[in-house]
Amino acid sequence: MVQIQNERSQSSNKQTALRVLRSRLVELEQEKREEELAKERGAAQEIGFGSQIRSYVLHPYQLVKDHRTEHETGNTQAVLDGALDDFVREYLLARAAGKVM
Repeated sequence: MVQIQNERSQSSNKQTALRVLRSRLVELEQEKREEELAKERGAAQEIGFGSQIRSYVLHPYQLVKDHRTEHETGNTQAVLDGALDDFVREYLLARAAGKVM
């Protein structure tokens, strides 16, 4: 409930109360949006050595390995050219099974 009595005029007090109410509603909507975005993003990971998602080995042998799902392939050139469908599928299966976040 919003109640304001700054002025002697009832209409002026009503307008001020409505402005305050609108601003509170806007704040609540922004908080809801931020919570939804935070939920979609998931837990933030610390970026550092050892927190990489994939490893690319190009010499002396060729291998691309996803550390979250343990999926790997020897066709590094295809992965470097953008063929990530197998990695995405494995990640989605692992996520559905609750193995990765």
